[in-house]
Amino acid sequence: MEPDKIAERLIADRKVRALALVGSHDTPEQWQGSVPTLLTFERGLLSAQTETRAGIRLERQPFEKLERWRDWDAAQQEAPLALLATARVLYDPTGNFGRIQRMLLGLGPERLALYRQELLTQAQTQLDEAKTLLGSGHAGGRSSAGQRGSVPEQLLALVTAREVALGLLYPALLSLLHLWPDSGVRLPHAWRAVAGLQFPKSVYSLERLYAFGGLEEARRCLLATRGLGLVEQERRARAAFAVGYYDGAVRLLRDEAASRHRADLERWTLLSPARQNKLAQLIGLERSPIGPTALDIAQELLEDVREGR
Repeated sequence: MEPDKIAERLIADRKVRALALVGSHDTPEQWQGSVPTLLTFERGLLSAQTETRAGIRLERQPFEKLERWRDWDAAQQEAPLALLATARVLYDPTGNFGRIQRMLLGLGPERLALYRQELLTQAQTQLDEAKTLLGSGHAGGRSSAGQRGSVPEQLLALVTAREVALGLLYPALLSLLHLWPDSGVRLPHAWRAVAGLQFPKSVYSLERLYAFGGLEEARRCLLATRGLGLVEQERRARAAFAVGYYDGAVRLLRDEAASRHRADLERWTLLSPARQNKLAQLIGLERSPIGPTALDIAQELLEDVREGR
């Protein structure tokens, strides 16, 4: 079913109080793997939900958020800012969606600087906590020679470094340009296109954390997904692989594997060798910096973002 047909039905539904198109579908940046995505605000919804209807992705939000997120302090704490800022509004009878967008796109330098500082503070807190936990014995397994912390702790340090880099430091970097972060399978390409020339050191640190390896690494990661319950993630990664977004496929699979198999990383030494090998390939154990090295790279990235370089 076409997105406009779904949109018409949603607009006719009295529960839906705002509707917008999000993502690259039906824009100049569209590619063959673009998924039509609609963002709705609905009465009677208690929490955010994501679902797919007839091949169209729905990002559903409670109606109450539509008014709450008009306030910047509330929005920056809980709203999907990039999604809201870049959405193409189709239906907005209250005008609140438009007010949210004007607020986000009209943020002045001082407010953006405060927002950036808050992101950097959160990032520093998480990195400090990770450094304290590393080697403290909270995860099982033995340390490798010359390494601080068990194998699970070293892997979790890498995961934390990536989470901080992607969730906090990359948005902070883009705030210097008054832009909002892209998401999805093509994300590494967006780093390079949007920020690579102006902030080369920061983008270089992002690349180091993920250890992209082009076509061959993407192919190995796709093969490793089998038996790990990553069917939907593999489908999206294969679409990216088919058109040459190799690093995008790797980024997606690295993050999704870490998110969905965190418990496996925590009990690494109890896994079968076959499962270890698959997760090692997906996480990038052999190619990526782990343990304190990963946290040090994230710390360097933080400082580069702070200085705008």
